[in-house]
Amino acid sequence: MLGNIHSIETFGSADGPGVRYLIFLKGCNMRCKYCHNPDTWAKTEGEMKTPEEILAQALRYKNYWGKKGGITVSGGEALLQIDFVIELFTLAKEKGVNTCLDTAGNPFTREKPFYSKFEKLMEVTDLFMLDIKEIDEEEHKKLTGQTNANILDMARCLSEHGKNMWIRHVLVPGITDDEGQLTRLRAFIDTLDTVERVEVLPYHTLGVFKWKELGIPYKLEDVDPPSQESVARAKEILGCQV
Repeated sequence: MLGNIHSIETFGSADGPGVRYLIFLKGCNMRCKYCHNPDTWAKTEGEMKTPEEILAQALRYKNYWGKKGGITVSGGEALLQIDFVIELFTLAKEKGVNTCLDTAGNPFTREKPFYSKFEKLMEVTDLFMLDIKEIDEEEHKKLTGQTNANILDMARCLSEHGKNMWIRHVLVPGITDDEGQLTRLRAFIDTLDTVERVEVLPYHTLGVFKWKELGIPYKLEDVDPPSQESVARAKEILGCQV
């Protein structure tokens, strides 16, 4: 079993509890207009590694993780390499390592064979960080090129199975900051039983240079990061922890 690895960050502090060893996988079917990692979209050109190799590398940093830290797999979209993630997390749990999956949920379906694999994944994943880009399906399609129906269903599935999750929402001025839509998102989150945390991630332009390097037109050139006031308002609506 080989995973297609884009990059690794050895001391992450924003992608799960505690200090995290972050594995970014290649491949994503969504085309978010604000994506800061468009270089992860392609399903080729990464570094091929086995779960055993990745875990061995990660365990070198275990002394820094403390009681809450561990490994986080992100992307790209990690669920596109679900077999690799299952094997990696299974090995990690055998070593007592906390596991976290950062996902936008796009590949999720309750159809087999994916769902059978997803059930196995839930067994070895301590925390799911689920990005909900937009609550309205048509707006979600405009923003990402994909539906959100299965993504919202994934959130329901995690709740039904008692799996802890963090919900994340990127706040983009004029696109994902509408108070009516944020209120709808809050109402949806309130139907879920296992949400431990809600995070608002302010839009930034740090990844724009990657679009230019890849020769992809960046459509949000004129969009500035949100103000502190709008971030605070979004956090208030979504019930984020202070």
